[in-house]
Amino acid sequence: MATFLYRIGGFAFRRRWLVLLLWVAVLGGSGAAAAGATGATETAVSLPGTEAQKAFDLLAEKFPAANAEGAGARIVLRAPDGQRITGPENREAVAAVLADVEGSSARVAAVTDPFAARTVSADGTTAYAQVTYGVTADALTGADHDRFDAALDAGRATGLTVEATGSALEPAGASMVTEAVGFALAAVILLVTFGSLVAAGMPLLTALVGVGVTLGAITALSGPLNLNGNTSALATMLGIAVGIDYSLFIVSRYRSERAAGHPAREAAARANGTAGSAVVFAGLTVVIALVGLAVVNLRVLTAMGMAAAGAVTVAVLVAVTLVPALLGLAPERVLGRTRTPRRRTPGANATGATVTPGPTTPATPAPDSAPKPGVAARWVDAVLRRPVRALVVSVLALGVLALPATRLELGLPDDGSQPVSTTQRKAYDLLADSFGPGFNGPLTVVVTDADPAAARAAADRFASDLAELDDVATVAPAAFNPAGDTAILTVVPRSAPASDATKALVGDIRDLADRTEAETGARGLVTGSTALNIDTSAKFTAAVVPYMLLVVGLAFLVLILVFRSLLVPLKAAVGFLLSVLASFGALVAVFQWGWLKDLFGIEQTGPIMSLMPILTVGIVFGLAMDYQVFLVTRMREAYVHGADPRTAVATGFRHSARVVTVAALIMITVFAGFVGAHEAIIKSLGFGLAVAVALDAFVVRMTLVPAVLALLGERAWHLPRWIDRVLPHVDIEGEKLTGAAPLEGAGAGDRSARVPEYSERG
Repeated sequence: MATFLYRIGGFAFRRRWLVLLLWVAVLGGSGAAAAGATGATETAVSLPGTEAQKAFDLLAEKFPAANAEGAGARIVLRAPDGQRITGPENREAVAAVLADVEGSSARVAAVTDPFAARTVSADGTTAYAQVTYGVTADALTGADHDRFDAALDAGRATGLTVEATGSALEPAGASMVTEAVGFALAAVILLVTFGSLVAAGMPLLTALVGVGVTLGAITALSGPLNLNGNTSALATMLGIAVGIDYSLFIVSRYRSERAAGHPAREAAARANGTAGSAVVFAGLTVVIALVGLAVVNLRVLTAMGMAAAGAVTVAVLVAVTLVPALLGLAPERVLGRTRTPRRRTPGANATGATVTPGPTTPATPAPDSAPKPGVAARWVDAVLRRPVRALVVSVLALGVLALPATRLELGLPDDGSQPVSTTQRKAYDLLADSFGPGFNGPLTVVVTDADPAAARAAADRFASDLAELDDVATVAPAAFNPAGDTAILTVVPRSAPASDATKALVGDIRDLADRTEAETGARGLVTGSTALNIDTSAKFTAAVVPYMLLVVGLAFLVLILVFRSLLVPLKAAVGFLLSVLASFGALVAVFQWGWLKDLFGIEQTGPIMSLMPILTVGIVFGLAMDYQVFLVTRMREAYVHGADPRTAVATGFRHSARVVTVAALIMITVFAGFVGAHEAIIKSLGFGLAVAVALDAFVVRMTLVPAVLALLGERAWHLPRWIDRVLPHVDIEGEKLTGAAPLEGAGAGDRSARVPEYSERG
């Protein structure tokens, strides 16, 4: 692997304009394909195999007209304090508001009259009207939304409280502020680290190229493959994250190789052969984690995982081809101004391990004095002096942070989780106050039988039995399809949609359906958004453990191949589990229990979004394995080149700690930026990822890893002979590159070779 990537790096450096033009063509082709894409993306979420989904499918078959995909909105109107909505003046104001809404767009199909439909609260203060559109929510224009909002504002001007909710409302646009701020802070961190605009800009540029190619492909394929419109979100997040990381590692290794005295083309080839090999295997572990999302058997999540895996694959290809080409365009400026002449220890290569001088490792006089150790050297020395203490403290700290995770509750967001300033949240609160907490989450019970008479009898029995359940507020009369073999009963709970009581009610109704089917043969199913949310949470909860076992197991096999060890991959897996469980604990403490909620601007606590655990596992696992591969690869590289185990840990840590720290800081900065978002989902996702990356990078990789390797000694790198014979040798450490002949033209005749040697400060 190292030799193959070494040759690719040398070729890309030499034929830099050709490689650059090829990537420009790929980016242009991807953009052209996206521009010519047609067809709306899928927005519906399906959960194959769940009862709620089976009921939805049955309704689509038996009540096709009722399952039209037109957008809808519910307008809630409340009279001024001390007045009734049924008063003459308020009736006129309500009629005017609804007339304005009906005239706001030619796409409005119908607007109900709350007085005729009797959708007025018992106290007469609040009413609601249903608005139905003849098109999907995606087809509504900005002008439609603006005129709808203007109609609501006109109603508010009359003294009424007017709020609205539903799919027809304009969704909160994805603000680019947090992404821009995160990207700007990443640029600042890179600039401070490298001391060069060119070196800082190279990872950012290549990350943008990779994300551009990926987003173009997703957009082009969204119509033919019927992809969900949200698949690009995770792809963009991970594409930027790993795109910066992978380029950062190769650029940093290039600078180290130049510091070792290699000419530019040889340094680029060696950086690609060593750091590039680590990039390939790190990317492979990320792809495994993302493709593994398919085990949940949720089409939307599978699409997100595949799209993000594609983004990571593109980022790897960009890193090992475009980065060497860009290094060829600016071989000296990427070094920056922070270089000073240095002398190398005889036979010392870029890893710090001593080797026999060869054609690519020219000997120089020994230095006159040793440089002052940096922060990384002092930290690893402290860990290696007391490895047991470092190990125990790290594990105990992560364990304490993980304790709240034992109380993790999952759920899906509804309007009740929206910020209190939004009209959706205000409408939700008005409806709950006037019509009861369960009004916002009605349950739909579907009763079906091949015999219409049996279906009618079963529906009557269901209605009677449902009314006797403790948490049921009302049961609407059964509505039958034209064939008379299927009925719908709408059940309004007494409790809120996300409450435990409602969850228990769904279970009681399903138990009742089983008993009724056993006695009458008629089938009963529970569905609706509340039931679907409950089934979704249960499905994700059940999938987390199998998913973790799958990705950790497959990555364990990959890491055995990379490190040719059993204990190092095992340590990596255990460390990942500790960090991700600790991040779950922090999520529960802040977003579920409300600890420090004011500090993070959390307006309302509640269950953690069902997607959070499995998405966090996938994303954090990928980034954690990145840091594991890049950090431990340098340690093994020093060990393979002759250093004893303890020295190899210290040497590898000193060479890779800074770049891993920079990569982690960039990710933490980007993810933490989302904590300032208004949406609770985005806020919790950003918080969870930032905490997980911080814990994994600084506690697990920077502390626990060197401590464990120091305690294991030679055993850390031991692999049973029978496994060693079976496994292919991928040479990720670049062992075959030591002593190899330099690339043709990389010697004295290479313009880029005639530069002073330097060492990076800090």
